[in-house]
Amino acid sequence: MNTKLTAISCAVITAISGGPLAIADDLEEVSVTGVRGKPRSVSDSPVPVDVFGAESLESVSYTDTNDVLKTLVPSYNVSRQPISDGGTFIRPAQLRGMPTDKTLVLVNSKRRHRAALVEIGGSGTQAADIATIPSSALKSVEVLRDGAAAQYGSDAIAGVINFILKDNAEGGEFSVSSGQYSEGDGLQTTASGNIGLPLGSDGFLSISTEVSKSEFTSRSEQYCETWFCLDKNNPLYDPSAGYARYTEDDAFMAGSKTASLESDVVNPWGQPNSKAARLFFNAGYNLSGGSELYAFGNYSSSSADGGFYYRYPGNGTIEDLRTEDGSIYSPLEIFPGGFTPRFSGDVADYSLVSGWRGEWGNGLNYDVSARYGYSEIDYTLKNTINPSLGPDTPTSFKPGTLANEETQLQADFSRDFDIGRAQPLLAAFGFSYMDESYDITGGDAMSYAAGPYATQDPWGFCNADGTATSAGLGVIAGGSSLDCANPDDPVYTVVGVGSNGFPGYSPEYSGSYSRDSYALYADLSTDLTDDLFVQAAMRFEDYSDFDSELVGKLALQYDINDHLGVRSSVGTGFRAPTPGQQGTTNVSTRLPNGFPVATGLFPASGDVAGALGAKPLKPETSTNYTLGLTADWEKLALTVDFYRIDVDDRTYAISTLDVSTDTASGAAYDNYLALVDAGVVGAESIGGVFYFTNAFDTRTQGVDVVATYPLEWSNGATTNLTASVNYNASEFTSDPSEYLNDEDQYDFEHFDPKLRGVLSAMQEFGDFSLLARANWYGSYENYNKVGGVKQVQEFDPIVMVDLEGKYRFSDATSVSMGGRNIFDQYPEKDAIEDYCCGRIYSSATVVDWQGSFYYMRLNHNF
Repeated sequence: MNTKLTAISCAVITAISGGPLAIADDLEEVSVTGVRGKPRSVSDSPVPVDVFGAESLESVSYTDTNDVLKTLVPSYNVSRQPISDGGTFIRPAQLRGMPTDKTLVLVNSKRRHRAALVEIGGSGTQAADIATIPSSALKSVEVLRDGAAAQYGSDAIAGVINFILKDNAEGGEFSVSSGQYSEGDGLQTTASGNIGLPLGSDGFLSISTEVSKSEFTSRSEQYCETWFCLDKNNPLYDPSAGYARYTEDDAFMAGSKTASLESDVVNPWGQPNSKAARLFFNAGYNLSGGSELYAFGNYSSSSADGGFYYRYPGNGTIEDLRTEDGSIYSPLEIFPGGFTPRFSGDVADYSLVSGWRGEWGNGLNYDVSARYGYSEIDYTLKNTINPSLGPDTPTSFKPGTLANEETQLQADFSRDFDIGRAQPLLAAFGFSYMDESYDITGGDAMSYAAGPYATQDPWGFCNADGTATSAGLGVIAGGSSLDCANPDDPVYTVVGVGSNGFPGYSPEYSGSYSRDSYALYADLSTDLTDDLFVQAAMRFEDYSDFDSELVGKLALQYDINDHLGVRSSVGTGFRAPTPGQQGTTNVSTRLPNGFPVATGLFPASGDVAGALGAKPLKPETSTNYTLGLTADWEKLALTVDFYRIDVDDRTYAISTLDVSTDTASGAAYDNYLALVDAGVVGAESIGGVFYFTNAFDTRTQGVDVVATYPLEWSNGATTNLTASVNYNASEFTSDPSEYLNDEDQYDFEHFDPKLRGVLSAMQEFGDFSLLARANWYGSYENYNKVGGVKQVQEFDPIVMVDLEGKYRFSDATSVSMGGRNIFDQYPEKDAIEDYCCGRIYSSATVVDWQGSFYYMRLNHNF
């Protein structure tokens, strides 16, 4: 250490100036290069930064960039969401225990646009879709694990992830891989490539592509609950229950085998079917005078489909209805064994960034850029019905389209100033303007239509006193079994409105939500002495839909001696709710009380949520503290960083409010009346409602430890060891009981493992190399009330081991074979009756629950 490097900003990764990164894999020798100064080693950074070069990225068998980061960064977690509406297509992730929307994503040091999806529940995350960035396009990745809103603006509360694209002007590579789970399902195939081309004599064009396909998995058991059971061998099966008349019916049981379009169980839980084609390009051209024109962008097209909850007779969807001719119709005429809706989404994502950067004669560095990004999800729902349309219902629907669009103009400047010390003062400043919009486009008319069976007695067969009208008498004369005096007669049955599982967006809930913002920032940094680096940053940001915010940050790094250093930072931040979070609406089937019901999410600023007590969203604010130690003892490189993130007015979904038409249900009936008064069509079929609000304050704190060590053997061979551990815990610092029930409060603080670690070892034996990686997840807990009694299940720690062997036929060609989770470890099954409907593992946990996966990969460089 004791380096004498020109100062750069605290965040090190030069996103303010837009400078590119030059990165190697070794922790101490990694350098970060930008237009604001000379390189500064990662261990001399005043904040924790993980840097992964090409070798580290290629050592991971995953191709989904989310999974690559999960493997390399213990404080980064991503879960599989099999029945989670749009979460099936765009997976939610966490950095340092904070949701994705509190981590800013950059590509080539420029902000990446958000995805169209707003996650339903939790923090209502709307963030960049990292999966659209193929790993084949990456030269390196840098993860800044520190609050950085003062440098980069809203969203950088937990940190920053900067993806650096390949910039080769020649050569390239090709890779194809295929693998399958040991259960015999989930076949995955990926082909990717990159080629570098010269642009004249002073430029480059690097093009990367990836095509992938994955088949579904099922880690499930047959549907069997107290309210409906298809497994006669399950202890819950009750021959005396009302549903037995169906399960004793051979035709119904035969029909149930095709109730789901996938799997041999009616409610499969696992990864969805998916396929994707992605392209990224990166280009640059050097002009005279040392300036450069650059551009990069992408196009991604992907689709995925997953199942919803099984619909069984008598659940409010499959009900007998009295038709216009007086006969009885049942959806079992269409789906003789019930049905499981199949939800799919086509995701289109594209962007273009271009700019001009260089240095003027007075020493002022400049970077002027323009950015455009667009993300769209087009939904399709199959194998379902619009119950209110009765026998006239389609079985396939287009519920609508969500789109997020962003345009940004940015100018960044930096210059060194001589202040009479050994090193100059680096001053960076700039401004940006951003326009963003979120559009909800309505679905086909049948996906949201309120058909005749959304109300009682749609054909006017009965009088209020229980006698038949003339129309009723007419159908009775024709042989109808109509009995107006019987309140259980199908003539009085009311069923749900819209495509069941995900009603389409009606004109009332469609529209565009837009805003613009501008920001000004300044950043000063210098080495006050040969051993002390200091940095200060401030940012002013103003949104058209919120008040302005001023945030700042201070940081330092001090070399105690040639081997030890300390670093620390303190900063404030904020995150403005996105237009999507403010405008999204959704009605889907959820389990607020362990039982599937139609549940509605409504905008906090809208009439519906307002009638339930909601207030318009406001920005979250934060304070971030870090204190770290860096060490370099000969071969051992070590960093230890403590952190604390305080977030006030945190955006979160309230616990679902019950809705009931039963006048004796108290608050649930009041909620039903509120929906009716707000004009919600089909309010009778909604069993729960919720909205996003600024619910509470939280504190997240923990420690990151990263160490590397080359273990040398007497024969001259070297085993490179890398170990990283994260401890992370979140707690409430205000009373959340007004918004969250006991279960949601407990799970917020205890559901995710607090400890996570990764230990990797790489050994080469001539042309053969072996990589072993152990992924360790600490214990975690889950809460449920069984019969009104609190039950907590503690899950034991688990270690999943990956092993890969690679053989190089030549400098250009290699073949790898390996396995993930080779000992076929699973988390413990549900023991407190918290999961229903065929689910045996927690589908939302960050601990993988798919079992072993084995693969082969061919790589060729040219």
